Amino acid sequence: MPKSQSLNPAYAELHCLSNFSFLRGASHPEELVKQAATLGYEALAITDECSLAGIVRAHVAAKTVDIKLIVGVEIHISDGPHLVVLATTKQAYAEISALVSRGRRRSEKGQYQLFRDDVESLISAGFIIWLPNRPHEPGVSSNAVLARDEAEGRWLEKLAARCWIGLELFYLGDDEQHLYRITKLAQRFNFRMLACGEVHMHCRQRHPLADTLAAIRLRQPIAALGFQLAKNNERYLRPRERLAKIYPADALLETVRIAEQCDFNLDELHYQYPHELVPAEKTPSEHLRDLTVQGMRQRWPDGTPEKVTRLVDHELALIAELGYEAFFLTVNDVVTFAKGRNILCQGRGSAANSAVCYCLGITEVNPACMEMLFERFISKERNEPPDIDVDFEHERREEVIQYIYQKYGRERAALAATVITYKARSAVRDVGKALGMSLEQVDRLAKNIFWWDGNKHIPERLSEVGFDPQNPVIRRLMHLVAEIIGFPRHLSQHVGGFVISDQPLHELVPIENAAMPERTIIQWDKNDLEALGLLKVDCLCLGMLSAIRRCFNLIEGFSGE
Repeated sequence: MPKSQSLNPAYAELHCLSNFSFLRGASHPEELVKQAATLGYEALAITDECSLAGIVRAHVAAKTVDIKLIVGVEIHISDGPHLVVLATTKQAYAEISALVSRGRRRSEKGQYQLFRDDVESLISAGFIIWLPNRPHEPGVSSNAVLARDEAEGRWLEKLAARCWIGLELFYLGDDEQHLYRITKLAQRFNFRMLACGEVHMHCRQRHPLADTLAAIRLRQPIAALGFQLAKNNERYLRPRERLAKIYPADALLETVRIAEQCDFNLDELHYQYPHELVPAEKTPSEHLRDLTVQGMRQRWPDGTPEKVTRLVDHELALIAELGYEAFFLTVNDVVTFAKGRNILCQGRGSAANSAVCYCLGITEVNPACMEMLFERFISKERNEPPDIDVDFEHERREEVIQYIYQKYGRERAALAATVITYKARSAVRDVGKALGMSLEQVDRLAKNIFWWDGNKHIPERLSEVGFDPQNPVIRRLMHLVAEIIGFPRHLSQHVGGFVISDQPLHELVPIENAAMPERTIIQWDKNDLEALGLLKVDCLCLGMLSAIRRCFNLIEGFSGE
């Protein structure tokens, strides 16, 4: 096999899955980014399967270390090949995000479906890496593999200007044959060849966890998976000197050439609130001031106290300086709708320190009677987006949610995600089943998990519930549970945090279906939104407001008031 001439070649990993390829990747995005920097990689592409759910965490981590982060996705085309798509520009990122949304929206939660037409519709979606599958399927003839390669290659020829063919070598018995096959395909279709690692973990010590995740995903014990498991532990971020022994020099160098042309950074994303909230003849600042003044007259019909006027002027000036007018207008619009439908609602939290929120009817803490500290709510020094939590009657909040969807459309409004992670109980259940433990054993362990805190008394507690702490299976379970706790399990929906945009939201972040009917969510959670300085509108529910509504109805029924 040809060897690289340099013992420590420059390299960029362009095919890497984090644990946001749920139950596939065995490392956090932050771990992958930091390890790639430690190894001296030129760049790292996080390419989770049809997902950008972990990219913000990788972006934040990349800022702390000296490495370039490339945004991309891995996709399996239903009627075509296995591809990696990398964003080179902001426009390319928007098209990739839209592609992910399309695949997710046409499928059930957690699934996706993409076709050749979807990829062909991408105008400027960066670079495409073709990853021909190894012919490992039992009973598949070499002629069938050749026919598949020919069909996929012919289709990708129309994208040849921005298409490469990926060479992935893992010290398997057929590496020589695979290199020969990929080289011939590259020559046949005039594609440039580059090295890829299909990375699933930042270090090879995570291989047992990767096998465990595969067992959980496939719902079978590890012992029953056979050839469905990775054949060795080579799918990790390998040292460059090791890569030099495996890959041709040109294939390694080509990764750096591609990385140099991928210039997109998540900091380029800019978020705009809906334009229809502001009359055409006014600016957002003017409209917010007009609504606030109107509210002041309603709150104090006999004249606004001078103290309140000073507070309002100070707040409006700071809101304008930080560019948050549209956020206040959006919350005001939702509250106005709810009150128009006679739905009880009230803002709470730090927003209660805002005189503007009181004048708009969002909160009910009178600034004339209280000492307000607006900087606790919005501070220029903290540089954090404001957070207005509004509670609605829990039995009628769905009316508010559907109003938002109807007003802005599902192309421009979606709920934020919540990342469901492994806790001790769920980790013990899933890992125990993966290790082949009986349901009775798993249940007994999980029900006694309150003590699973990683302290030195765990062996004694295991003995108390009937398990031998020196048993190899139990020892492995303890180790794997400690590793998997905190791993993302799947995406769920935020309790009520909406992201609403002026442009199609799927150009900013992918949208997918939630488990609940008539709900869609974005692939980022509240921490991701805060990291990028993006705002969400929190439409929460409170059972006590429903109880108060019943009290009002009872009072009216008895007294007519």
